[in-house]
Amino acid sequence: MSQPNNPLLKLLGLGFGIAITVGGTIGTGILRKPGLIASMIGDPLVILSLWLAVGIYALLGVLCVIELAVSMPQAGAWYVYARRAFGNYIGFVTGITSWLGTVAALGFGAYTFSEYIGLIIPDTEPIVQIIAIGLLALLTSFHLLGTKISGRSQEFITVTNGISLLIFVIICFVFGKAPSIESVQQTMEATAGPVTLLGIIAALQAIFYTYDGWHTASYFTEENADPAKTLPKSMITGIILIITMYLLINGAILYALPMDVLSQSKLAAADTISYIFGSGYGKVITIFLMISILSITNAQILFAPRVIYSMGRDRLFFKQSTLVNSKGTPYLATIVTAGLSGALILSGKDTCGILSDIATFFFVMSYIAGFAALIRMRYKEPDLLRPFKTPWFPVLPYFLIIVSCLFLFGAIYGDLNSSKYALIFLVVSYPLFLIINKVRQS
Repeated sequence: MSQPNNPLLKLLGLGFGIAITVGGTIGTGILRKPGLIASMIGDPLVILSLWLAVGIYALLGVLCVIELAVSMPQAGAWYVYARRAFGNYIGFVTGITSWLGTVAALGFGAYTFSEYIGLIIPDTEPIVQIIAIGLLALLTSFHLLGTKISGRSQEFITVTNGISLLIFVIICFVFGKAPSIESVQQTMEATAGPVTLLGIIAALQAIFYTYDGWHTASYFTEENADPAKTLPKSMITGIILIITMYLLINGAILYALPMDVLSQSKLAAADTISYIFGSGYGKVITIFLMISILSITNAQILFAPRVIYSMGRDRLFFKQSTLVNSKGTPYLATIVTAGLSGALILSGKDTCGILSDIATFFFVMSYIAGFAALIRMRYKEPDLLRPFKTPWFPVLPYFLIIVSCLFLFGAIYGDLNSSKYALIFLVVSYPLFLIINKVRQS
């Protein structure tokens, strides 16, 4: 096994763990999806219940991931767990798909950020691709300065994002006008009508996307100064903060924006501000959106390189990806990750968007591989040191596997086109793995 010229540095702690969990999850989805969900459900109590239900899924998932992370404290998260439990091929598929999925999401996020700049400064619209690539270059250059600076930057951006979203919630509750029970019932009948099973399934899928990232802190276990002590606290605290924030934002929007308006909204947060203060104020929310995108983009460019770093260490990716500078950054892996995202940006936002949809399929596969790895490792390595043990084992991981599979089937049914390409890649992955394995053994 080849070794990097410098090790990853154990500089991260509780504050970073909370920041990367929250910052790696809360993006623009929570400010955009409420309108789509309202069009399918229409009942405020059901809507809030669904957001809470998916939040509980994420919290239970965290309880499983913590055991895996503290018992196998290596960079790479899902890849590490899948490889150790099921071997090189499953590990390779899990690692490469989670990395490529994040690369696509990173490109899509940077592109969207540049488009919002175009809303504020219209003259920049013709150069949105250049701005997006410039953002990636800026973040990459910053992260090359070292793990400590990168960690502090994520903490700062996450706090800023949290304050911005809290300001939005306060504005809605202070300046908004609560609808009467009679008006809510009338608009429910006039818009979405009765709640249906298909509507609930579609809404759950939309909410599921916004919670992706709840596991992000596990990518940095190898760089955590004391993972057994701080990781459980940071991940559990982080997901509770996410659930709380999501419920507050949804509650604020449902409070201030009539259901008939919300159900037609593509950008619910902006439409809420416009409804309260007038159409001229809608662009104010653009600042909140940009901060949220910056937070999640910064997190993605931090954790994605850790996957191929770990794969390179196991000779399942280019060995150069294990190169680490004196400040603890896997610099070549970071440059490759940002460079590929930049190439996707040049191919156009539609391409990034399609690949991001495919990525969701891969992310859920990673969840399933992780939960299955938890079960497998309990029997494969019963004497492995486990400072934290998942409660309600094995019922809990089996339950999460079933829920994740149901979501996966729903995603395939709801977006057959994207799922088709994901399945094709899975077929291609095996001969690709055979080639890599042959090189690995030579």
